[in-house]
Amino acid sequence: MNKNRFNLAQVTTNQMLGLMLFAYLFSFAIRLIWVWQFHDNPNFYWDNELMINTNDGYFFASGAQQALDGLHMGNPRVFGMWDYGVIFFTTLFTKITPFSLETVTLYMPSVISSLVVIPIILIARLYKQTMWGFFAALLGSITWSYYNRTMTGYYDTDMFSAMSPMFILFFLLKSTVDFNLRSALYASLAIVVYPFLYDQGLAIVYGMGIIYALYMVWYHRESSVTYSSLILVFISLMPLAVEKPFNYLVHFVILLIVYSFLKKDDIKKENLMIASAILLVLFLILGNVFGLIWAKVFSYVTTGTSEDGLHFYAVNQTVREAGHISFATFSNRISGSGIGLLLATIGYVILVIRHKAFILALPLVGIGIFALFGGLRFTVYAVPIASMSAVYLFWLIAQITVKEKLFQYLFMGLMTVGLIIPNIIHIVEYAVPTVFTKEEVKDLVKLNDIASPKDYTLSWWDYGYPIWYYSDTSTLIDGGKHDNDNFIISKLMFSTSPTQVANLSRLAVETYVDSNFSIVANKLFSTKENPKKLLTALKSPDYKLPTKTRDVFLFMPYKMMRIFPTVGVFGNLDLLTGKKQRKIIFYPTSVASQRGSKVILNNGIVYDMATGVLNIGSEEAKVNRFDVVEYRPNGKSIDESTVNHIDGTLCVVFMKSYNSFVVMDKETYNSAYVQMFMLDKHDKNLFDLVVSSLYGKIYRVKK
Repeated sequence: MNKNRFNLAQVTTNQMLGLMLFAYLFSFAIRLIWVWQFHDNPNFYWDNELMINTNDGYFFASGAQQALDGLHMGNPRVFGMWDYGVIFFTTLFTKITPFSLETVTLYMPSVISSLVVIPIILIARLYKQTMWGFFAALLGSITWSYYNRTMTGYYDTDMFSAMSPMFILFFLLKSTVDFNLRSALYASLAIVVYPFLYDQGLAIVYGMGIIYALYMVWYHRESSVTYSSLILVFISLMPLAVEKPFNYLVHFVILLIVYSFLKKDDIKKENLMIASAILLVLFLILGNVFGLIWAKVFSYVTTGTSEDGLHFYAVNQTVREAGHISFATFSNRISGSGIGLLLATIGYVILVIRHKAFILALPLVGIGIFALFGGLRFTVYAVPIASMSAVYLFWLIAQITVKEKLFQYLFMGLMTVGLIIPNIIHIVEYAVPTVFTKEEVKDLVKLNDIASPKDYTLSWWDYGYPIWYYSDTSTLIDGGKHDNDNFIISKLMFSTSPTQVANLSRLAVETYVDSNFSIVANKLFSTKENPKKLLTALKSPDYKLPTKTRDVFLFMPYKMMRIFPTVGVFGNLDLLTGKKQRKIIFYPTSVASQRGSKVILNNGIVYDMATGVLNIGSEEAKVNRFDVVEYRPNGKSIDESTVNHIDGTLCVVFMKSYNSFVVMDKETYNSAYVQMFMLDKHDKNLFDLVVSSLYGKIYRVKK
């Protein structure tokens, strides 16, 4: 019989490698759909490459820029290549391959995340069912949630989030099957590396370690190998007070030395039990295990305002991925459909009954379930296990109903395709744009030509990382530092006093630098003195500011309009009570139709230009001002500004270039963002307009 012929009874090693390669290429090819969708759109290209589609990616890309080109040396928030595995590998790949940094960051998520097919197939092979793993790999590698967070352009640590724990799970499961201490060593080495790849998932690995200990002691407590394995795992889980990257090297050396010692047959089981128990206690204490898990849970379920003496608004509830999700969304993201999740649930229960060691996957399943409360980002961890569980159910049904191996695999394949199809449909429809367009990037690159690396650009935190990457300036808040300082940026954008905007901008930046980059709001405001006094004082031209050490810029992009009410939430607070100060009205929309003098907007609002009256639902409101603004090559110019009703409570701005209407209250109309960006009005004694385009304005603060 030809050895190379495919054996349906048992797949050979070479054939298994072929299946892995096929599954990997399938995963990678599916991720090229997004590239194909936008490959001919010049608006999404910069430096001859498609740009990435996640804001956080620019955090890591800035770290790679620092390692490769020495940029951002004055930015306290940019980390180095040894701080994050994604920065390390990005730097490495850019240096050793002919590809540019832009190309590496674009495709690296697809290259890395597709490796998840390897542990899925290897786990199935442990139980002599390689084809189960193959079909599960096809499904799990492209399922809704995993795809969303690892697609081409989604340059973030999420590419390691589920792939790395699956390798750890494989080695842990292998140690329960072959009972070889070497498998526990490999699992321990993988555990050591995991925080370098994905530090946010530390709680998951802790959970896997604890459940592994419980499983081994419960089912294999009579064996010495159990306690030797636990010693290695607990050592790998314990943090070391050693500077990066030497901590990883020290951890490896310790594990190899201990492993060499544990291989000896003359160690009494009682001594191994005592040692493992001591290490468990040390791990729980030094790793702050329960504190870490509680902190993670609390950070994603907290609501309202946070209290640090004062009442600042908590940011998590404005972040979409941290909000509660519906069960339908939960089902789709884990398995692609409600039916898929049902099959996966049944399959996992049967899988644990038939192979009890699969209880080790419970932390991945549990964190996926937590997504119902903590937000959609957590669903990604459960995807590989869900795919394995669903396909295992297919395999079991095939075993019971069909005798021929070929027909069993055909059945499994057809059922898997049935679950893959809704995920493919989602992938085709999920045509997310890049973070910025080419024209928006041009504005920041112009700023880079004007500013120096020590300068600061103040804007909302969504744009912090791209500001670093393209303008080489620092920021006060960003995607990872959006805390009490959100209050300051919100106040700047909503302030009706240009003097207060200039003074607060200078004061905030100089205080931030002088206080070794700590939270500015905690420095400027105190519970002992009413914060209103400082905010009022900042409106005075005579307010004494710190010595100017660098330039400060205000970045006001057009895209902030869609989140402007959310920006306002953070500054619209009485810091002493946490109560909302006023109702912010800001409705950006477009024209649906026009009947005579009445303009019907897409959000249902009707504006009668003849009478200057707005109908919002069943309520009627007078318009105080109506402005028509059109962009010209040298900036925006107001073609018409009309006072309709002196006693009017609302204002309307028609942004002709965007075909966009914005309805807002009078105070918001007088805010810095509306006046300086939308209406192109600024105090020339306080600000210089240094960059102006259809997509945004950047001002230099003169004070």
